[in-house]
Amino acid sequence: MLIDCDSCEMRSIACDDCMVTALLGGAPGNGDLDIDDRESAALGVLAESGLVPPLRLVVPDAGGQRATGTG
Repeated sequence: MLIDCDSCEMRSIACDDCMVTALLGGAPGNGDLDIDDRESAALGVLAESGLVPPLRLVVPDAGGQRATGTG
């Protein structure tokens, strides 16, 4: 999963309660973060147990619909 904070529709709206902010102290400097499937699953478990906030990523897909992260 590629997390591109620059294209996230929730940027500046839900950053304070996003997993990226909780784990990295803010959005990545270059605008994106690459997380593989195993890391994504592990982060999902942490979020479900309340140890970190869920990923708040919301980006439009190619058809203009919203695609969300793991939370």
